[in-house]
Amino acid sequence: MMVMNTVLSVVAYDYPPEKLSVYLSDDGGSELTYYALLEAAEFAKHWIPYCKKYSVEPRSPSAYFVSTASDAVRDQSQNQNQAGDLALSKKLYENMENKIENAVKLGRVSEEVRSKHRGFTQWDSYSSKRDHDTILQIVIDGRDPNARDVEGCVLPTLVYLAREKRPRYHHNFKAGAMNALIRVSSSISNGKLLLNVDCDMYSNNSMAIRDALCFLMDEEQGHEIAYVQFPQNFDNLTKNELYASLRVINEVEAHGVDNYGGPLYIGSGCFHNREVLCGKKFSKGCRSEMKWEDKRGEEISIHDLEETSKSFASCTFEENTQWGKQMGLKYGCPVEDVITGLSIQCRGWKSVYCNPTRKAFLGLNATTLLQILVQHKRWSEGNLQIMLSKYSAVWFGRGKISLGHQLGYLRYNLWAANCWATLIYSILPSLYLLRGTSLFPQISSRWIIPFAYVIIAKNIGSFVEYMWCGGTMLGWWNDQRIWLYQRTTSYLFAFIDTIVHYLGYINSAFVITAKVADEDVSDRYKKEIMEFGGSSPMFTVLATLSLLNLYCFAGFVQAAIAGTIGIAEVYETMCLQILLCGVLIVINLPLYEALYLRKDKGKLPRSVAFKSMAFAGFAFICSKFIY
Repeated sequence: MMVMNTVLSVVAYDYPPEKLSVYLSDDGGSELTYYALLEAAEFAKHWIPYCKKYSVEPRSPSAYFVSTASDAVRDQSQNQNQAGDLALSKKLYENMENKIENAVKLGRVSEEVRSKHRGFTQWDSYSSKRDHDTILQIVIDGRDPNARDVEGCVLPTLVYLAREKRPRYHHNFKAGAMNALIRVSSSISNGKLLLNVDCDMYSNNSMAIRDALCFLMDEEQGHEIAYVQFPQNFDNLTKNELYASLRVINEVEAHGVDNYGGPLYIGSGCFHNREVLCGKKFSKGCRSEMKWEDKRGEEISIHDLEETSKSFASCTFEENTQWGKQMGLKYGCPVEDVITGLSIQCRGWKSVYCNPTRKAFLGLNATTLLQILVQHKRWSEGNLQIMLSKYSAVWFGRGKISLGHQLGYLRYNLWAANCWATLIYSILPSLYLLRGTSLFPQISSRWIIPFAYVIIAKNIGSFVEYMWCGGTMLGWWNDQRIWLYQRTTSYLFAFIDTIVHYLGYINSAFVITAKVADEDVSDRYKKEIMEFGGSSPMFTVLATLSLLNLYCFAGFVQAAIAGTIGIAEVYETMCLQILLCGVLIVINLPLYEALYLRKDKGKLPRSVAFKSMAFAGFAFICSKFIY
């Protein structure tokens, strides 16, 4: 249902429907997804007129019904007509939802339904999601004069695509799916403007397409713009953003990079100029028109159009072509979107960052700690691979984009390398505190000033920045915790995997972040209780570091109480180490609870507790008694 809500939010855009075509790429090739799209197409005949009649926002049915639930009584008293239409839309949506859920529970589409739609015959030769022919079905043909909604208005074109998959051909993950969509859409509709959104990223602003066109059709600079990138926002964030968010990146950093030539392409919520994405070179005198091609008069039948277009999604189409190199999204990196955007900008094109007051797209943020750590591992690993590849902004962008723009890319390309500094400051000061050895200047020394300045300026600056972006105090504290966790696990594993990959021992893998959580996990997430649950090497690292700091601090306090270390000496020589170790303990309080106090399923497993205690205890003993 999440995917269908995204589709429905896009087909209901406030834009002429005859100029709008929506393509759903189903890399799994599931007949259940196709069936769900058929049901969504039927519901769209009622939903689109309702949205336009009452200027509905958002146009994802699920999100809209949730937003209007508390206002139902008021709506009925103020507008009887809308209340009646709303009730009908809800009933139709629930009927569609029940049909889809029943099919999913059954695990297949009933024979009665299959007999009514010829598209299901394309699954007769289906072997598995990794081995099947191209499955292409035009669910709604915008050229068909009979394709109308309940008000008699034209419907947008709606297409289902599952590109051909064969075990012996590398399918290039998301980039390969995107390139297949670009080619197929050029055959069916060939729109000059392309929008790509992830399946969980529904449209929250029906005017977003017009916002993008304002930039792309600008008389003075529109001919220089390759794409318009909207920020990635989430609608399931808790009040205090338990697992942090992209708040500061969206509200501060992206605007800064935009000032130097345009934002990074982040793979979703982006409007592209088709010609540029397909490899068009930039020249100052060249101007491309965003002119719509009216294909409604074409005589080619829908069946012939489908058969002709299938070849564009075959496994062999890209052989001996520039697709994945100079055309479409580039291959060979887990974050193919970033290098695609960089290569476009290095050809002389500009991009624009658009962040309207009403967010253009809303998606689902991870609801467990492991999901967020794995997601950031993939991002940071891909960015480090870019840094070490021929597409590094340092040499690939040299002389092509400005120095400020290069530094903007390096800000993310060097994410993974940040792990080492964070690990050093998380371990060494605490170990030397245990031994009574000072690592920082004395409080009375003038050399303490640079350290004090960095600590105060960094934390006050980040706090003010976060609050200015609309966050909360506790949200900032949670953001600092996730900042620490990402750098000591996600970035560490990303760095190691990247180096091992370049040594030829492992291949890069594209890890998909789970978007669906069970009810217990969702309940704990809403209550802002951190979810651990599983056994992961990342959790072992986090638990080991947190216990090591706790052991070192306890050992230091014990020595201070016993009189081994004088209070005056402690204040004078080790104040910063005490502060750093203390902050690390406080910020890890949720982890200590998960280790020893919690009884729910979201706690850390005993295996993680035993391993982390053993590792931390070994480091404690070595530091105190051996060295």
